[in-house]
Amino acid sequence: MSAEDFQEGKVVLLDKPLTWSSFQAVNKVKWSLKKHLGLKKIKVGHAGTLDPLATGLLIVCTGKFTKRISELQGMAKEYTGTFYIGATTPSYDLETEVDETFPSGHVNETLIAATLQQFIGEIDQKPPVFSAIKKDGKRLYEHARKGEEVEIASRKTTIHEFEITRIALPEVDFRVVCSKGTYIRSLAYDFGLALNSGAHLTALRRTKIGAFSVENAITPDAFEQSITPENE
Repeated sequence: MSAEDFQEGKVVLLDKPLTWSSFQAVNKVKWSLKKHLGLKKIKVGHAGTLDPLATGLLIVCTGKFTKRISELQGMAKEYTGTFYIGATTPSYDLETEVDETFPSGHVNETLIAATLQQFIGEIDQKPPVFSAIKKDGKRLYEHARKGEEVEIASRKTTIHEFEITRIALPEVDFRVVCSKGTYIRSLAYDFGLALNSGAHLTALRRTKIGAFSVENAITPDAFEQSITPENE
């Protein structure tokens, strides 16, 4: 593909590596386009942030297709991952250390299956305090890292599909299809509460956004290789 193709607009499906931020992945695409195709200026953006501790599908739009980002962000998303039952962390995932443990001996397959039903359909969800949502002009995680108490309003979100794919307590694997704005970390935390225990997220992978699948995605490094001229 030529520089003009990317200026006119392309949708690039990236498989974001673990520990990379979404910003880093977008920057890698932008840098690659500038270095290998000689573009001095080009718009590049992504359609939905993935946390550094998550892997999987990141839709990156270039050139004129950046105008489609809001449309792509509104699509349903599919995730797979793992909840750890019996302990919580302040960030609801592995970004922070375990801060509290809970009894989990009563948790079994029957209870998990029954609890699952509470989370299908429209639900109220509070975003994690360690998130990029702004409150009083600052990101929530900035307040959290300073130890500041912040009142977070709950919001409506929709869980279209939610299934448990493996139970090996204290680990529970899941697949979920949800609406824009759903926090899977919050789902883990709330699921633990509903079990009369606690839980946090230990693995997360985004597998689909609308009809786009991670099966058709490539790593940021593979993207760079795909546009590198043979004579370089």
